[in-house]
Amino acid sequence: MSDDVVRRVVAAYAFVDQVIAGGVDLFAMGSHKHILELNRIVLLGASPGRREEYAHHVEATERRFYEERDGGIQDLVEWYERHRGESVWRRAAGVYLRTLTKPQLFIEGNHRTGALLVSYVLARDGEPPFVLTVDNAGAYFDPSTVIRSTAKRGLATLFRLPVLRHRFAEFLRAHADGRFLLPTAPDHA
Repeated sequence: MSDDVVRRVVAAYAFVDQVIAGGVDLFAMGSHKHILELNRIVLLGASPGRREEYAHHVEATERRFYEERDGGIQDLVEWYERHRGESVWRRAAGVYLRTLTKPQLFIEGNHRTGALLVSYVLARDGEPPFVLTVDNAGAYFDPSTVIRSTAKRGLATLFRLPVLRHRFAEFLRAHADGRFLLPTAPDHA
Protein backbone atom coordinates (compact mmCIF):
# COMPACT_ATOMS: atom_id res chain seq x y z
CA MET A 1 0.00 0.00 0.00
CA SER A 2 1.20 3.48 -0.79
CA ASP A 3 1.66 6.05 1.96
CA ASP A 4 -1.41 7.90 0.66
CA VAL A 5 -3.59 4.79 0.93
CA VAL A 6 -2.30 4.13 4.46
CA ARG A 7 -3.10 7.74 5.46
CA ARG A 8 -6.66 7.39 4.15
CA VAL A 9 -7.18 4.07 5.95
CA VAL A 10 -5.86 5.54 9.21
CA ALA A 11 -8.21 8.51 8.74
CA ALA A 12 -11.07 6.06 8.19
CA TYR A 13 -10.20 4.21 11.43
CA ALA A 14 -10.30 7.60 13.20
CA PHE A 15 -13.75 8.17 11.67
CA VAL A 16 -14.88 4.76 13.00
CA ASP A 17 -13.64 5.80 16.47
CA GLN A 18 -15.63 9.06 16.22
CA VAL A 19 -18.79 7.27 15.15
CA ILE A 20 -18.49 4.80 18.04
CA ALA A 21 -17.72 7.57 20.54
CA GLY A 22 -20.79 9.42 19.27
CA GLY A 23 -23.00 6.38 19.86
CA VAL A 24 -23.97 6.17 16.19
CA ASP A 25 -25.56 2.92 15.02
CA LEU A 26 -24.42 2.74 11.40
CA PHE A 27 -27.22 0.31 10.59
CA ALA A 28 -30.03 2.54 11.91
CA MET A 29 -32.18 4.64 9.60
CA GLY A 30 -30.61 8.05 9.12
CA SER A 31 -27.07 6.82 9.82
CA HIS A 32 -26.31 5.05 6.56
CA LYS A 33 -24.65 8.20 5.24
CA HIS A 34 -21.77 7.45 7.65
CA ILE A 35 -21.10 4.13 5.88
CA LEU A 36 -20.96 5.99 2.58
CA GLU A 37 -18.61 8.56 4.14
CA LEU A 38 -16.34 5.75 5.35
CA ASN A 39 -15.97 4.58 1.74
CA ARG A 40 -15.28 8.15 0.58
CA ILE A 41 -12.55 8.58 3.19
CA VAL A 42 -10.94 5.27 2.21
CA LEU A 43 -10.90 6.21 -1.47
CA LEU A 44 -10.44 9.98 -1.49
CA GLY A 45 -9.55 11.19 1.99
CA ALA A 46 -11.19 14.30 3.39
CA SER A 47 -9.87 16.82 0.88
CA PRO A 48 -12.77 18.79 -0.68
CA GLY A 49 -10.61 19.35 -3.77
CA ARG A 50 -10.04 15.66 -4.32
CA ARG A 51 -13.72 14.91 -3.80
CA GLU A 52 -14.62 17.60 -6.32
CA GLU A 53 -12.13 16.13 -8.78
CA TYR A 54 -13.87 12.75 -8.47
CA ALA A 55 -17.43 14.13 -8.18
CA HIS A 56 -18.79 11.81 -10.88
CA HIS A 57 -17.42 8.77 -9.07
CA VAL A 58 -18.80 10.02 -5.74
CA GLU A 59 -22.26 10.50 -7.31
CA ALA A 60 -22.20 7.11 -9.04
CA THR A 61 -21.17 5.39 -5.81
CA GLU A 62 -23.97 7.12 -3.90
CA ARG A 63 -26.54 6.05 -6.50
CA ARG A 64 -25.35 2.44 -6.33
CA PHE A 65 -25.26 2.53 -2.52
CA TYR A 66 -28.86 3.70 -2.19
CA GLU A 67 -30.46 2.24 -5.33
CA GLU A 68 -28.85 -1.19 -5.95
CA ARG A 69 -31.65 -3.59 -5.12
CA ASP A 70 -29.61 -6.71 -4.33
CA GLY A 71 -26.37 -5.20 -3.11
CA GLY A 72 -27.01 -1.73 -1.77
CA ILE A 73 -27.38 -0.46 1.75
CA GLN A 74 -30.92 -1.82 2.09
CA ASP A 75 -29.60 -5.37 1.59
CA LEU A 76 -26.90 -4.87 4.22
CA VAL A 77 -29.21 -3.26 6.77
CA GLU A 78 -31.91 -5.90 6.35
CA TRP A 79 -29.32 -8.66 6.74
CA TYR A 80 -27.92 -7.00 9.86
CA GLU A 81 -31.39 -6.67 11.42
CA ARG A 82 -32.09 -10.37 10.87
CA HIS A 83 -28.81 -11.31 12.59
CA ARG A 84 -28.59 -8.80 15.50
CA GLY A 85 -28.93 -11.61 18.06
CA GLU A 86 -25.89 -13.55 16.83
CA SER A 87 -22.37 -13.34 18.20
CA VAL A 88 -20.40 -10.22 17.35
CA TRP A 89 -17.93 -12.37 15.38
CA ARG A 90 -20.67 -13.82 13.14
CA ARG A 91 -22.29 -10.39 12.66
CA ALA A 92 -18.95 -8.81 11.75
CA ALA A 93 -18.16 -11.62 9.31
CA GLY A 94 -21.63 -11.33 7.79
CA VAL A 95 -21.28 -7.59 7.29
CA TYR A 96 -18.01 -8.23 5.48
CA LEU A 97 -19.61 -10.87 3.27
CA ARG A 98 -22.61 -8.65 2.44
CA THR A 99 -20.18 -5.86 1.48
CA LEU A 100 -17.99 -8.01 -0.79
CA THR A 101 -20.34 -10.53 -2.40
CA LYS A 102 -21.77 -9.74 -5.83
CA PRO A 103 -23.13 -7.18 -6.36
CA GLN A 104 -20.72 -5.37 -4.06
CA LEU A 105 -21.86 -2.51 -1.85
CA PHE A 106 -19.56 0.08 -3.46
CA ILE A 107 -18.09 0.62 -6.90
CA GLU A 108 -14.60 0.58 -5.42
CA GLY A 109 -12.93 0.16 -2.02
CA ASN A 110 -15.09 -2.73 -0.80
CA HIS A 111 -12.22 -4.65 0.88
CA ARG A 112 -10.99 -1.66 2.86
CA THR A 113 -14.44 -0.34 3.71
CA GLY A 114 -15.61 -3.87 4.57
CA ALA A 115 -12.68 -4.33 6.96
CA LEU A 116 -13.54 -1.00 8.59
CA LEU A 117 -17.18 -2.03 8.98
CA VAL A 118 -15.96 -5.25 10.62
CA SER A 119 -13.89 -3.11 12.99
CA TYR A 120 -16.90 -0.94 13.77
CA VAL A 121 -19.10 -3.96 14.61
CA LEU A 122 -16.39 -5.53 16.77
CA ALA A 123 -15.28 -2.37 18.57
CA ARG A 124 -18.85 -1.29 19.27
CA ASP A 125 -19.24 -4.54 21.23
CA GLY A 126 -15.94 -4.00 23.07
CA GLU A 127 -13.86 -6.37 20.93
CA PRO A 128 -10.61 -5.36 19.23
CA PRO A 129 -11.00 -3.96 15.73
CA PHE A 130 -9.73 -5.97 12.77
CA VAL A 131 -6.33 -4.74 11.67
CA LEU A 132 -4.64 -6.17 8.61
CA THR A 133 -1.05 -7.12 9.42
CA VAL A 134 1.77 -8.91 7.63
CA ASP A 135 1.02 -11.98 9.77
CA ASN A 136 -2.70 -12.23 8.91
CA ALA A 137 -2.71 -10.87 5.34
CA GLY A 138 -2.65 -14.25 3.58
CA ALA A 139 -5.39 -15.65 5.77
CA TYR A 140 -7.44 -12.50 5.09
CA PHE A 141 -7.02 -12.20 1.33
CA ASP A 142 -7.53 -15.89 0.50
CA PRO A 143 -11.16 -16.06 1.69
CA SER A 144 -11.76 -12.48 0.54
CA THR A 145 -11.09 -13.56 -3.04
CA VAL A 146 -13.63 -16.38 -2.73
CA ILE A 147 -16.15 -14.05 -1.06
CA ARG A 148 -15.75 -11.44 -3.80
CA SER A 149 -16.54 -13.99 -6.51
CA THR A 150 -19.69 -15.25 -4.71
CA ALA A 151 -23.15 -13.92 -5.52
CA LYS A 152 -25.52 -12.80 -2.76
CA ARG A 153 -28.43 -14.67 -4.32
CA GLY A 154 -28.86 -18.14 -5.79
CA LEU A 155 -29.09 -21.77 -4.77
CA ALA A 156 -25.34 -22.31 -4.38
CA THR A 157 -25.21 -19.24 -2.17
CA LEU A 158 -27.57 -20.86 0.35
CA PHE A 159 -24.88 -23.41 1.08
CA ARG A 160 -21.70 -21.46 0.42
CA LEU A 161 -22.26 -18.21 2.38
CA PRO A 162 -22.92 -19.80 5.80
CA VAL A 163 -19.68 -21.78 5.52
CA LEU A 164 -17.72 -18.70 4.43
CA ARG A 165 -19.25 -16.63 7.22
CA HIS A 166 -18.40 -19.26 9.84
CA ARG A 167 -14.80 -19.49 8.63
CA PHE A 168 -14.37 -15.73 8.47
CA ALA A 169 -15.87 -15.32 11.96
CA GLU A 170 -13.35 -17.84 13.28
CA PHE A 171 -10.56 -15.99 11.47
CA LEU A 172 -11.63 -12.72 13.11
CA ARG A 173 -11.80 -14.30 16.55
CA ALA A 174 -8.38 -15.96 16.11
CA HIS A 175 -6.75 -12.68 15.07
CA ALA A 176 -8.36 -10.42 17.68
CA ASP A 177 -5.61 -8.36 19.27
CA GLY A 178 -6.41 -6.28 22.34
CA ARG A 179 -3.41 -4.04 21.64
CA PHE A 180 -5.55 -2.34 18.97
CA LEU A 181 -8.21 -1.21 21.46
CA LEU A 182 -8.07 2.38 22.60
CA PRO A 183 -7.64 2.73 26.35
CA THR A 184 -10.76 3.89 28.13
CA ALA A 185 -10.79 6.52 30.82
CA PRO A 186 -11.56 5.22 34.32
CA ASP A 187 -14.97 6.12 35.71
CA HIS A 188 -14.89 8.83 38.37
CA ALA A 189 -18.08 8.42 40.35
